[in-house]
Amino acid sequence: MSTSANELRRRNLRTLALLAALFFVPLAIAFWMYYGTAWRPAAHVNHGELITPPVALPAAALPSAISGAPVSPQLFRRKWSLVYVGDGSCNVACHHALYVMRQVRLALNNQMTRVERVFLVTGGGCDREFLLREHAGLEVLDATGDEGRKLLARFPQQGRDASLFVVDPLGNLMMRYDLHRDPKGLLEDLKKLLSLSQVG
Repeated sequence: MSTSANELRRRNLRTLALLAALFFVPLAIAFWMYYGTAWRPAAHVNHGELITPPVALPAAALPSAISGAPVSPQLFRRKWSLVYVGDGSCNVACHHALYVMRQVRLALNNQMTRVERVFLVTGGGCDREFLLREHAGLEVLDATGDEGRKLLARFPQQGRDASLFVVDPLGNLMMRYDLHRDPKGLLEDLKKLLSLSQVG
């Protein structure tokens, strides 16, 4: 074999080796970083706590805590829902939660009709005047009966009074938000969910 042919063969092998390195070296580095070190990529980009697996909520025909009239058991089956669970007398923490729900929904602009706000009342006297004046359109439901207790049992108990929950249009409890954190995170996550979802 001539010298020029050998040189061409060596050049081709170097080119092949370089192309292989371009593919395999980043793969090897990624493999080593993931399995050989304590580093891990972020598990999620959402701001709330993902409830995994999602919790299917039972259909419940709860009465309105304002009027006493029954509300459709399809409540969590038609739209995305922001849910707060608390006492009907609505203390300072409750006022803050309802305010955040209202403002976040309004900030969705033309998408806000896809989201409903729900207040599940666990007991106590309901401050009807405040709720009607400040939170028109809020579904305020009496969850003190048997069906209500079954529904409430599906929501996490710890830190519940400082949390907002997201329920998807299929009736699955899927996310929880800490009310001590910036509500902009909730707004960002809702925008993502609504843009990706074909339901609700």
